[in-house]
Amino acid sequence: MSGAIVLVGGGGHAKVVADSVRAFGVSIAGFVDDDPNATMPSLDHLGGLDAVREPWIMCVGDVPTRLLLLDRLDGVAASVMHPSAVVGERVELGAGMFIGPNAVVNADAIIGDHAIVNSGAIVEHDARVGRASHVAPGAVLCGAADVGEGCLVGAGAVVLPGVRIGDHAVIGAGSVVTADVPPHRRAVGSPARLLD
Repeated sequence: MSGAIVLVGGGGHAKVVADSVRAFGVSIAGFVDDDPNATMPSLDHLGGLDAVREPWIMCVGDVPTRLLLLDRLDGVAASVMHPSAVVGERVELGAGMFIGPNAVVNADAIIGDHAIVNSGAIVEHDARVGRASHVAPGAVLCGAADVGEGCLVGAGAVVLPGVRIGDHAVIGAGSVVTADVPPHRRAVGSPARLLD
């Protein structure tokens, strides 16, 4: 990758991404955030989203906000993976995705464009994480689990083998998902049950 990376967003997730970028010795040009009061330690606030330049990476963990911001961006998106992450053979990695510290992505998994596999999360063999979805810290997608676009799999949640999470669904932290979750629904508990 040529050129310093621009971080899109100046919140907590951006700090994790910044650490991962620095761990590889890649430089960071600064960050963009529409909040003029946003600050990041040792990074320049380059302005609002209109000031973004290539290459950039989306650093907003909140999925609905992430999707809205992605609709406003184009150009080359950088992918970032912490050096402690483990990625198996034949894994498909999308543009602009992030794999955090101590995360594991095993053989034949698919990580979609702008998806997050956060700190300590596990994506097992043949599982899929859709575009802009967020697999939160410590969450586990078992073999062939399928997470659609724009989903959140909460911290410490477990999605059992072959279970499908529909687009824009939310899985609560610590939940154990034993059956498919329809699109745009929320599921919590162990076993997970639909809330709405």
